[in-house]
Amino acid sequence: MKSTTSKLLPHLAIGFMVMSFAIHAAPDNLGYDIAAKADRSDRGFEVSAVDVKMRLIDKKGQETQRLLTMKTMEVADEDKGDKSLIIFNSPADVKETKLLSHAQIIDADDQWLYLPALKRVKRISSANKSGPFVGSEFAFEDFTAQELNKYSYEYVSEAPCGELTCAVIDRFPKYENSGYTKQRALIDTQDYQVRKIDFYDRKGSHLKTLSLDNYKLYQQAYWRPLTMTMENHQSGKKTVLEFSDYQFDIALSARDFVKSSLK
Repeated sequence: MKSTTSKLLPHLAIGFMVMSFAIHAAPDNLGYDIAAKADRSDRGFEVSAVDVKMRLIDKKGQETQRLLTMKTMEVADEDKGDKSLIIFNSPADVKETKLLSHAQIIDADDQWLYLPALKRVKRISSANKSGPFVGSEFAFEDFTAQELNKYSYEYVSEAPCGELTCAVIDRFPKYENSGYTKQRALIDTQDYQVRKIDFYDRKGSHLKTLSLDNYKLYQQAYWRPLTMTMENHQSGKKTVLEFSDYQFDIALSARDFVKSSLK
């Protein structure tokens, strides 16, 4: 399984081209096979942490910033989900706010939000996970690991994406209460990293586009984007995440990803 940041989703260097799948896989399985290759190319990191600058930009171009840390614990079993913890470091009005996520496959993800002003842990209900996360253009469901088996897949086409060639894959949430009917992902056929995802809302309208840029290879094994931009086409707002200081061989355990650790 992969971290949220390496796949958001949901999270993503193996040298086969997309056409090799067409030889070995039935057309109905092609979308899944490409998504699986992207997912499995990034396994084995076990735990990671990264510092993030979150830039909230309104439709007039006015900007506010937040600094946070994201920690992830990988779960190797494809029938179980990864665990993640987001901790806000600044500004003062959100400092020490924490979001703990336990990704599931078909069942609703488990998420808890710690609000320091109230000194209270709030469970996020499955019905509310399509709502915005702390005023950003990311939804709560965007901040859980984008597990492979949470979706069904359909291969669409092959298309250019910058200087690369990408497989275009539609994925459809299999879990209830998603805010999306469909997500269209572009996965490059060189390193099998997600380059862009278009999100469609419950009415089938184009809602948002997530762009993943400036990939860097860590420890000769793990690709990570240094910039992720979520643009909301309906509100005119966007949120930019800038990642720095990725760490992998760090001291994290399951005890760091339990509800009781939030306070």
